[in-house]
Amino acid sequence: MWINKALTFPVSIGILSHPNLKPYNLLKPCTFKLYCNSSAPKTETLIMPLDETDVGIHCYISQLPGFRGVLKQRYADFIVNEVDTDGKVVRLTSLDAPSESVEEKKEKEEEKETETDTTYTSEIESFRLLAGDTDADLLKDFIDRIRTSGGGKDEISPIVLSPNYDKIHRTAIHNYFKANLKFLVTDTVDGPDSASKCIRVRQHSGGSENGRGSRKRKERGGKPFDSRGTEDWPETLGKFLRFNLFKENKDTQEALGVIGKMLGVQQRAFGFAGTKDKRAITTQRVTVFKQPVKNLAGLNGRLIGIKIGDFCYVKEGLSLGQLQGNRFTITLRGVAADSEDTIKAAADSLGRSGFINYFGLQRFGSGSVPTHLVGAALLRGEWKTVVSMILDPREGDILLLSCSLRDIVKEAREYYKESGGIDGTLRKLPRYLVAETAILQCLKKCPGNYLQALKAIPRTLRMMYVHSYQSYLWNHAASIRVQKYGISQVILGDLVLCKEDSTEKVIEAIITECEDDNPIEAGDSGLLDEISGAAVPEEIVSSVKVVNSEDLLKGEYSIEDIVLPLPGSRVIYPMNDVAEIYHDLAKKDNINLTECVHSSKEFSITSMTGGYRRVFQKPIDFEWELLRYTDVNLPLAETDLDVITKSRKVNIGVENFTNESSCKNHADNNTKRSEDFKTEYNNDIKGAEEGLSHMDSICDSQPSQVALKLGLTLPSSCYGTMAIRELLKTSTSVAFHKTLNQ
Repeated sequence: MWINKALTFPVSIGILSHPNLKPYNLLKPCTFKLYCNSSAPKTETLIMPLDETDVGIHCYISQLPGFRGVLKQRYADFIVNEVDTDGKVVRLTSLDAPSESVEEKKEKEEEKETETDTTYTSEIESFRLLAGDTDADLLKDFIDRIRTSGGGKDEISPIVLSPNYDKIHRTAIHNYFKANLKFLVTDTVDGPDSASKCIRVRQHSGGSENGRGSRKRKERGGKPFDSRGTEDWPETLGKFLRFNLFKENKDTQEALGVIGKMLGVQQRAFGFAGTKDKRAITTQRVTVFKQPVKNLAGLNGRLIGIKIGDFCYVKEGLSLGQLQGNRFTITLRGVAADSEDTIKAAADSLGRSGFINYFGLQRFGSGSVPTHLVGAALLRGEWKTVVSMILDPREGDILLLSCSLRDIVKEAREYYKESGGIDGTLRKLPRYLVAETAILQCLKKCPGNYLQALKAIPRTLRMMYVHSYQSYLWNHAASIRVQKYGISQVILGDLVLCKEDSTEKVIEAIITECEDDNPIEAGDSGLLDEISGAAVPEEIVSSVKVVNSEDLLKGEYSIEDIVLPLPGSRVIYPMNDVAEIYHDLAKKDNINLTECVHSSKEFSITSMTGGYRRVFQKPIDFEWELLRYTDVNLPLAETDLDVITKSRKVNIGVENFTNESSCKNHADNNTKRSEDFKTEYNNDIKGAEEGLSHMDSICDSQPSQVALKLGLTLPSSCYGTMAIRELLKTSTSVAFHKTLNQ
C-alpha cells in the first residue's frame, strides 16, 4: 500500500491552445514515500505515469461542471459484456456441459458404422469397376483377413496391387480408399520395371510406421496436421467449441493462458474477438479448437476468478474484430457534487450529446515508458534504443504493481542492465512480460541484432507500439478540431462519411481500432485488437470525403459524421488547420509521415494503410440511476455469475454431465466444488441483496453515500473511460482513482 497525501494530479477542464500541444518527450519526476508490508517507509523518486494531457486528451463536449466519483473501487463496479456481431449481449447463463458430449457423438457414429455391412460388399464391387477383378478379389481377401483376425495390425501383411503405368489412374485409386475405406492406408511403391508403379495397401496403423512418430498425411484424410486439438474428432461435430468466458481481475490473455495450461493446449488454439479490461468483471465469447466439452466444464471447480460456460460447437473459430462492441455497467462510488441536479444534468448531457471519441490512457500503456514513445523510436529506426526502453529498469511502475511483483521485475531489469546476462535475466523475469522475454531469447541466438529481436515480439504486440503513436497524433488532432471549431457544426474542409454510401456499417468495423479498456505497458501480455494496420478497401477510402461549400449549403452532414485519419499511406487529411497538427507533432519527434528513413516496412507509417475514426460518439441504450449505500464493501450491480448463483442456490454442479456414468463418477467432486463455489460468491450475493434493498436507510455507524450507476453500449472502437471522463471532468488514470480510494 502506498500513501502520499501531497501527491496531486492535474485536472484539465480548460482547452489548451495549439502551441501547448507538445510531444511528450520528458517524464515528470516526483518524490514520495512508499509503504510495503507494514515496513518502514522508504522514499523513492517516481516517474509519474501518463496524464491525459500528455497524449492529447484536452477537451470536453459539455461545459457543465464535473463532480467527484471513484471509478473501479471494486471490480464489480466496472462490468463489461461483449456484444457479438448480431448485436446480442454475451452473458454467462450456464456452467453445465451440453447434453451430448463429444464421446457420445463418437459412440453414436461407431454404433451407426457397426449397423452397416461390415463386409464392405458394395465398396469392393465399386472398386472392381475402378481397378479390375484381380485387384478387387485381392482386396476382398485382405479385408476378410482383417475381420477374422480381430483387428490385429501386426498379423496382417500389406497387399500390393497390380502394376500401374497411369499416374492419373493411381491417384483415383488413392482417393477411392481415402473416401470409402478409411480404415486402410495406401502409398506408392516401385513396380517390377522402371516405368511402372504399384499401390500398396495396409491396415491403418495409427502410429509411427512412417518413421516420424506421427500419422502420415494420407492417414489424416489428406488434411494437414493441426496440433491445436485432438485428431480423433467426429465428422458431424463442429471443430470449434465456443464458450463464454467470465473473468475477474484478469486480462483475456492471462485467463486463456491459465485455461490452456490446465487443458494442455497451446494458447494459439483459442480465438476471441477482443481483449477485455483486467481491472473489471467481464464476459466474452471464446472458441477453442477440437476440445471435448467435459474437459472445459470440469475446470470450473479449479479456476480462480474465472468461470466458463454456455458451451456449443461451431464450424468457425473467432478472430479479432468479430464483435459490434461492448455493454458497460459502470458504478461510480462516493459521488459528491454541489447538488443532485449537477449529477443529473451531466448524465443527461452524456446521453444526449455523447463524448469526444479519444483513445484512452489504456492505449498508451500503464508503465513509465509510454507505448507511443516506443512507437516513435521505432518509426525513427532506433532499434537499440527501443530495446533499451523495453528492458531497462524503470520506476514508474511503482504505482501499478504490487510490492512483491514490483521488486521481482525491478531486480530482473537491474540484473540485465548491470550484467547483460540473458540466461540469468530470463530466470528472474516473470513470464507475463512477453515482449521482454521474446527480445532476450532472440538476442541470445542473435547477439546485437536488435531489429530481429524486436520482430521476435508477437506481431499484435509489436505493432501496438506504432499504432499507439498513430493514436497519439489522432488525439491531438481531435483536440485541435474541437478547440478551433467547436462541436456545433461541420466546417469547410472537414472529413465526413459519405451519406450516399451504404457502407457506413462496414466502415465502422474496419476503420476503427478496437479497445476494451485493457491497460497495456511496454511488456504487457494484454494484446489489443489492431485493425488500422490492415488494408483499407477501396470502397472505404471512397466513402470518406472532404466537405465543400455545396455540402455546407445543403446541410446534410452533422458533427456525428466527422472523422479524422489515423496516419497511413492511403488516407486523406482534412483540408483545414487540423491537418497541420499531424505533421507538426511528427516533425517535433523527428518523424516524416510521408517518407521512411529506414528499410523496415513493418515499422513505417508510409507502409501502413491507415484508417479513420469518428470524432464524436454517443452512447447506445444509455441509462443511469442514483443509488444510496452505507457499506462500501457491498456490490451495487449484479454480475452474470451472481445471477447464476442466485438461481441455482445450493445445487451448483460445475460438471453436470447428462451421461449417467459421468455424473456418478464425478458426484462427490461436484458436491465439494459446488459448496466451495457457493461459499466463494454467497457473501457477495447476500450483501448485494441486502445493500440494494436497504439503500435508502442510513446506518448509524456509517454515513450514507451516493453512487451513480450507468449502463451504456459502445462500439468496439470506443473507450468507456472517455465517457466517464466527460461526466466527471477529471482524470481517468488508475493512479488518480487510487488516490480517491485511499
